[in-house]
Amino acid sequence: MRHLLHSWALVLAGGEGSRLHGLTRNVHGVVVPKQFCSLQGGPSLLQEALQRAATVAPMQRLCTVVAAQHRQWWTSMLGNLPRQNVIVQPHNRGTAHGILLPLLRIADLDPAATVVLLPADHHLRNEEIMIESLREAAALASAQPDSIYLLGIEPEEPDPELGYILPAARSRKPAEVLQFIEKPAPAHARALIEQGALWNSFIMAASVRALLNLFDGAFETASRAMQTLEGAQLDEAYQHLRPVDFSRDVLSGNERALRVLPVPQCGWSDLGTASRVESTLRRLMDDDIGPTVRPYFPTHLILADQCSRQLSRADGRRAGADIHA
Repeated sequence: MRHLLHSWALVLAGGEGSRLHGLTRNVHGVVVPKQFCSLQGGPSLLQEALQRAATVAPMQRLCTVVAAQHRQWWTSMLGNLPRQNVIVQPHNRGTAHGILLPLLRIADLDPAATVVLLPADHHLRNEEIMIESLREAAALASAQPDSIYLLGIEPEEPDPELGYILPAARSRKPAEVLQFIEKPAPAHARALIEQGALWNSFIMAASVRALLNLFDGAFETASRAMQTLEGAQLDEAYQHLRPVDFSRDVLSGNERALRVLPVPQCGWSDLGTASRVESTLRRLMDDDIGPTVRPYFPTHLILADQCSRQLSRADGRRAGADIHA
């Protein structure tokens, strides 16, 4: 597979998946962050994201950012990546710092890098559609290094739990970004879709320079620490950082530098809530797409099994209530 010159991919895998904790608690009572879980059995969501990323960047330029406190989950999964490409955050200080740290590392290695950013916890029913869009976004970003290309998914339904991007024009081609809307009410979500709004996938492609330019002077202290400190000193510096959200505090207000590339419906889900996991599994059953192989890492949880157990417990509670009614 041929890749663009200076193409890099960065998989974001440092999140806690807190909204899914009720579903991702294992038999020992330990919460496994969702990116280290499998949907139906087989590769974890992180491994699937790495496979997706490998379609736009070679292994030596494939990176991931992970959390130090998750080491027990990611160590065995990332053995094939070059060690320097596994970037470990000492503490979770929001998505902005989780992106800034690896961008600085990539910029140091390759100042001309074009970077594709992908979250590690998504599911797609049609990978080919997304892969085609990733490659298109990477090519656009390589040709126009001052622009940042966001991938907006054509909505399948008005989901009030997702973020939306309102483009300046309805087109299959990249368009300017007018506005970001986070978790609109159902009626507002329907109205946005009628206006041509797209689901915000948090997937993007841009030159490393353009991405770093988004971080203004408020990040100067953090940038200096991330560039010069290691080990215990970096850990200490991280403890003094305040959490910053990349979408809300960095992208918003920088719309002039952003373009949104529409992605056709592809069965995308961020698996952000238990109900979204359940609806994704139901659609896979309706499509007659069964589970693949069973997990080959013992640290996996299978979200389909977890959902089945929760439904069984709920049925048991209802049956008990009926008996005592």
